[in-house]
Amino acid sequence: MYRARPGCPMFIDSHCHLSFPELQQRLPDILREMQQARVEQAICICTQMEEFETVHGLALAHEPLWATVGVHPDTEGLREPDVAELVALAARPKVVAIGETGLDYYRLGERSLADMEWQRERFRVHIRAARQAGKPLVIHTRSASADTLRLLDEEGGEQAGGVFHCFTETAEVAREALARGFYISFSGIVSFKNAQDLRDLARELPLERLLIETDSPYLAPVPFRGKTNTPALVPHVARAVAEARGLAVEDLARIAADNTRRLFGLPVLQEAA
Repeated sequence: MYRARPGCPMFIDSHCHLSFPELQQRLPDILREMQQARVEQAICICTQMEEFETVHGLALAHEPLWATVGVHPDTEGLREPDVAELVALAARPKVVAIGETGLDYYRLGERSLADMEWQRERFRVHIRAARQAGKPLVIHTRSASADTLRLLDEEGGEQAGGVFHCFTETAEVAREALARGFYISFSGIVSFKNAQDLRDLARELPLERLLIETDSPYLAPVPFRGKTNTPALVPHVARAVAEARGLAVEDLARIAADNTRRLFGLPVLQEAA
């Protein structure tokens, strides 16, 4: 049984990749570090169907961990699920969302936007599955916000809801996401010296729509920037957001944890006797 520390704020990492080899191979240490850092729960994000059983297995084996099912937008040549498969897998125990899904035009190279129709079709499948499954979407969007919002509108993504994770887009995109009922999640980027625009957004965002995450093993927050990230570092993300808003870290932790539980349907883990 996971032991909470009485009287201490508890954090939730709403987005991490513990199935990646550099984290999975040291999972016992990471779970211990999470507990020491008062990180009560973490959502392990699936990025391809080929890793779903691993992601789901982590969630089943460890009380603080939860899972999603989906295919990241940035990689071609992966197995493409259909709506029925995503819906079926989303019904498994401890699977709380569809994704990571969305659009990413950052590395177009010599390709045109027209060449990215495969990515848009993948996103459409995930939106339809989220609606049918009644599970929220975990959305990745990079250099593609206009199409991301357009496809959500065309496919009724507002009915599923979800979160724009690791948010780095403009305040206008955030407002459009909020208007569609989505949450905004901040990663360690919000603590970077050159991310004042994100801190400004964090200050203005409605508190009831704010999540925090690590996106580990990437994007370790200051003062660990450049090192391997883990869910145990999510309190440093919380601190950066709290400072931007003039809040105590304890208050920000509670608000973000409540929001994460509400969006993903997570329980409050009870302290062991």
